[in-house]
Amino acid sequence: MSAEKKDQTEYIIKETAKRLFFKEGKFNATTQEIADAAGVNRTLINYYFRSRNNLFQIVFQEAKKLEINKTESIMSSSHNFKQKISDFIDCSLEINLEYPYLETYIVSQMNKGESYKRDNAKDHSEFFFSNVEQAMEEGIIEEMEPIQFLLNMISLINFPLAMRPLLQENLQISESNYKRILKDRKEIILRTLFKN
Repeated sequence: MSAEKKDQTEYIIKETAKRLFFKEGKFNATTQEIADAAGVNRTLINYYFRSRNNLFQIVFQEAKKLEINKTESIMSSSHNFKQKISDFIDCSLEINLEYPYLETYIVSQMNKGESYKRDNAKDHSEFFFSNVEQAMEEGIIEEMEPIQFLLNMISLINFPLAMRPLLQENLQISESNYKRILKDRKEIILRTLFKN
């Protein structure tokens, strides 16, 4: 097998696992189910990844990278606070429309004992909270404990994503209509979080 073919097969297996876990919410997919969905022999998963657990670890690490990218959209931006939040909402919705079960997957893996320690997490939270405090001093957001602002923001973004299957089923909302509703969330969230 050529190196190019090997790399392509390995990539297909990994992307299939990500699709099953993050896009379809099939967290308990077996090695055989992943192989079938990828169109490869099950033994190739062990060949490329040594074990099912190793494949899951690699996919979990990639999930963490996607989440860290969202944080970086705020941390590395030179924009004003409202624009930073706007960028974060865009990044969150984009990732969550592509991978609706990503955060649920991360939480489920954490519940199984997987570590989710992030470098510079304390520095990032202190930086973000100082931005929140400055925005309160400027009068563009309501006075509150900075963690409450963060919880409000995350809740407004994530609740409709986490509850998506239940809401779509109970309210009889089509996939295309729900995607439209999610895209409309950005302006609603910004109006809810900011005074002007």
